[in-house]
Amino acid sequence: MTPPAGGATHLECTWTGERYESERLQTLSAAGRPLFARYDLDALAERFRPQDLVGRPADLWRYAEVLPVRDPACRVGLGEGWTPLLEAPRLAERMGVGRVWVKDEGQNPTGSFKARGLGLAVSRALELGATELALPSAGNAGSAAAAYGAAAGLPVHVVVPRDTPAPILAEIRALGADLRLLDGLITDCGAVVREGVERYGWFDLSTLKEPYRVEGKKTMGYELFEQLGGRLPDVIVYPTGGGTGLIGMWKAFDEMEGLGWIGPERPRMISVQAAGCAPMVRAWEAGAETAEPWRDAATYASGLRVPAAVGDFLILRAVRASGGAAVAVPDADMAEWVEIVGSATGVFCAPEGGAVAAAVPVLRERGLAGDADEVVLFNTGSGLKYVGMTPQE
Repeated sequence: MTPPAGGATHLECTWTGERYESERLQTLSAAGRPLFARYDLDALAERFRPQDLVGRPADLWRYAEVLPVRDPACRVGLGEGWTPLLEAPRLAERMGVGRVWVKDEGQNPTGSFKARGLGLAVSRALELGATELALPSAGNAGSAAAAYGAAAGLPVHVVVPRDTPAPILAEIRALGADLRLLDGLITDCGAVVREGVERYGWFDLSTLKEPYRVEGKKTMGYELFEQLGGRLPDVIVYPTGGGTGLIGMWKAFDEMEGLGWIGPERPRMISVQAAGCAPMVRAWEAGAETAEPWRDAATYASGLRVPAAVGDFLILRAVRASGGAAVAVPDADMAEWVEIVGSATGVFCAPEGGAVAAAVPVLRERGLAGDADEVVLFNTGSGLKYVGMTPQE
């Protein structure tokens, strides 16, 4: 059964609340902050219920009513979403918590959760008339953008750090994108993309600098609700670079409450970063509303090597409002827990997946995860994409 057409009513600045038109290409608000797509949840509540999902395709488009793409012909799909939620009793025993599940986003197209966000962003860009796309990437977003650009027939320019894992570089090239390597970090790559936007009219798909990648990522929250039988876990442990996944799920939970699917209770949201690049952890510990850029960022988890995030305040709001925490993990611990998770579950995690597992004992010590808690760990990518990478000191 094909889901019906979707469509937002408007866009809204996440900082000021100012409304923006949703039917033309948009980037940041006038305040320089991310825009969120908003929906008529009161009207949708009467015709979009959990039971209406029965029989729909097992991909993220099953949630079309709360997605921004209006024309089903513009849905650029490669099978993204509906990734397995795997219960891991041996891992729970090792960690000393009640129940543990691994949400294995490495089974998405291009091997990471980035497929969700870029699938939505490219679909919406196509619908709104974009002709050439670009983004800076720490790696996996570049692969996903290349894949969905190829599927949509749109040229894509990807700028990445020169030390991006070799399998990811090979994938981007094979998918036909214009790949540019740069000495530096993702923030340096962003400067090249901005120049292309100004000189050549590229449309910028950077994290949270357009409104729709977060819409794809939020489907992880809807899936959790479905896959857990109509409830949410006590704790969600999520690796945080740009933070779109954590922000997206928090947005999904608000929407689900507006639809009448859940009440006001929320999982404790745990933001996990690398010890060598932890701007959110530092800001959370300081009680700050926003995060200062991290200097000399260093970690082998390329998805966590993001020294500054445009959605920093949204990450911190979600963590604080949920009674969660921000935790930093050394590279050596990530690597150790990649092997522990693998031997306990059969899932070959990316380093980012190892990071979230390594954070759980810390959470237990702090009283944020215990014997009675249901904990979901997000593995955001396949370990195959990091073969040959070694932890940094």
